[in-house]
Amino acid sequence: MLTYDRLYIAGAWTEPSRAGLLDIRSPHDGRLLGRAAQAGPADVDRAVAAARASFDGGVWRETPPAARVAVLRRFNGLREENADRIAELIAAENGSAGWFTRAGQPGLTRQANAYLKAAEEFGWEETLVPSDPASPVRSVVRREAVGVVAAVIPWNSPFSSATSKLIPALLAGNSVVLKVCPENSLSMGFLAELLDRAGLLGGVVSVLPADRETSEHLVSHPGVDKIAFTGSTRAGRRIAAIAGEQLKRVSLELGGKSAAVILPDADIATAVHGLKFSSLLNNGESCIAQTRILAPRERYDEVVAGLKDVIESLKVGDPGDPDTFIGPMIRRDQQEQVRRYIALGVEEGARLVTGGPQVPEGLERGNYVTPTLFADVDNSMRIAQEEIFGPVLVVIPYDDEDDAVRIANDSEYGLSGGVWSASEEHALAVARRIRTGTVTVNGASVGFDGPFGGFKASGIGREYGAVGLGTYTEYKTITV
Repeated sequence: MLTYDRLYIAGAWTEPSRAGLLDIRSPHDGRLLGRAAQAGPADVDRAVAAARASFDGGVWRETPPAARVAVLRRFNGLREENADRIAELIAAENGSAGWFTRAGQPGLTRQANAYLKAAEEFGWEETLVPSDPASPVRSVVRREAVGVVAAVIPWNSPFSSATSKLIPALLAGNSVVLKVCPENSLSMGFLAELLDRAGLLGGVVSVLPADRETSEHLVSHPGVDKIAFTGSTRAGRRIAAIAGEQLKRVSLELGGKSAAVILPDADIATAVHGLKFSSLLNNGESCIAQTRILAPRERYDEVVAGLKDVIESLKVGDPGDPDTFIGPMIRRDQQEQVRRYIALGVEEGARLVTGGPQVPEGLERGNYVTPTLFADVDNSMRIAQEEIFGPVLVVIPYDDEDDAVRIANDSEYGLSGGVWSASEEHALAVARRIRTGTVTVNGASVGFDGPFGGFKASGIGREYGAVGLGTYTEYKTITV
């Protein structure tokens, strides 16, 4: 059993202000996995004060960019060396199937490498050529660190969410207070160990598992200069309001209800196999999951039948079993919410093709949901408009390409999506018409060199690559 009885504050393991440790239990069978200290407002105050002192003191901020790159490269190497341990911890805590947590490790490497490459090529200081050759003014443009960053992440993909903020913020010279979910206390405690071993200077990082109230204390703290948040749209609106009141920089990666458009010329067998991963990754507890499947009427029955076969073939059970594809929901309340949505779909008049609100037989001890497929869904139904965050897919018919684009865009969200076609150029043409931050063609994986983020209620700002690195900097112009 793993225990973290101290908090990692400003590069040191420190006694928490709150007595007692939180039990971390398996969502598969309720067994005790470990115990961990939880941060309170007093711990946030200490972490922010230390971050403020480290930033203002300039030990890390004034470290040359190449040296910062070297430290973060060392951290990434340590993470790679411990990839199996990380995958095991996340599977145990979250209930994420082992295939998913293992498959995510190379993605973390690509994410980090894209940031490191961007930092090496970044225009930290540039002298502009005057637009008027006769002008005596010369402009020197610098990209400087924002200051103290409050990074707040969700539980569903903790390492990816953490490193997508930590790495660029630190590369830019900021100090960071990372607020993580209580459910992820063990994997994020291990993250803190790796950060400690990487040799960051000046105590620039704190890692605090904490509840929602403590999180609000952090984002409201006057010592914080920027908030970087990933989570629900509801929480994002609250954070945006706080940032607006205090004129803090803010970036938000929020919810999604992404559409997968299957064009009439697509190979249906290939598409439904690809959607097994694009739509049901991480037990469906993913903001980028393509859970609205848009199918042409002339091939609608074929799509529904193919998805039915795929879903019914999935093994549901212990995330530690290598054959498991779908594990349990992370918490009991999350399980109940998904089951309520399934019951709602039936009430709304959608056709239940497979699955249902019942708990899978033999898995009653865990937070399990039966993977579910609805057909004959109208896009106005709540199961088509609201983020369910579980293994529930809806298939919506469309008449022609314009109708497909209209339905795909008829959502308050705009985070991700996909297009399937025998013609890559045709798929690209349709993808350009969809109002969403990321679109994959024929199941392509997400790239980390390009920016990632959402339109509409799916967020503000972008992560990954040079664009993501830039969000942790401020422009300064010096004229000579």
